[in-house]
Amino acid sequence: MAVDEKTIAFAHRLADAAGKVILPFFRQRIAVANKPMVIEGREVFDPVTEADKNAEKAIRALIEAERPDDAILGEEFGERSGRSGLRWVLDPVDGTRAFINGRHEWGSLIALEQDGKPVLGILDQPSIGERFVGANGRSELHFRGATVPLHVRACENLSDAILCATHPDGYFAKEERDAFRRVQRAVKMSRWGGDCYIFGTMALGFTDVIIESAFKRWDVAALIPLIEGAGGIITNWQGGDCSQGGQCLATGDPRIHEAVLKLLNAG
Repeated sequence: MAVDEKTIAFAHRLADAAGKVILPFFRQRIAVANKPMVIEGREVFDPVTEADKNAEKAIRALIEAERPDDAILGEEFGERSGRSGLRWVLDPVDGTRAFINGRHEWGSLIALEQDGKPVLGILDQPSIGERFVGANGRSELHFRGATVPLHVRACENLSDAILCATHPDGYFAKEERDAFRRVQRAVKMSRWGGDCYIFGTMALGFTDVIIESAFKRWDVAALIPLIEGAGGIITNWQGGDCSQGGQCLATGDPRIHEAVLKLLNAG
């Protein structure tokens, strides 16, 4: 599906609306609730704030008012069915842990799917004014009034690669941690933290490998058009579709994708 300019402009409006709601909460003393995830029988802290909830409400209200035939899937308020074959997938504060820690490694994720396939993705970081957009086979950064085309960087050898993950010890099962460490030992450098923002750094050409797990659909839908539009590859750990969530592997240079897959599945 080619995404028309009117739809892209509407997606920008959704990101604007989310940012206006979120920013007054950032670096403020706000209440934090816990929606614990369970990994290997243990509870993992999964925070949620009024910023998450109110931003999703604002986005949903715009969609319901102006595109009532489109479906909606959001992290905080679930799914609303539609008739158009299009669905908006929303995670207005992806990286809530960073958000409540006063760090900028979070973003608003807004995706549009056609018949279940992500065709438009926005990663918006309103506190520093960066907006990453992927659609129609290309990606770009909107920053300080400029629009900059994005492309991943060349990295032929895994030994030259920079690897990022949000927190492998926090969100991976034991077998996944073992697989991750095999890749970690093969790369030049590793960095933790970042949530969705590290995918922006890949599109900018500063990150070569991202390995994640325990994703939900709203965590990844917007990232697929962004990474693919910048020339990268984003799959699950077996090289297949990752749009449902779960395990996720992104590489900037296609030449190292196969090498990472082999290490992840070597056990």
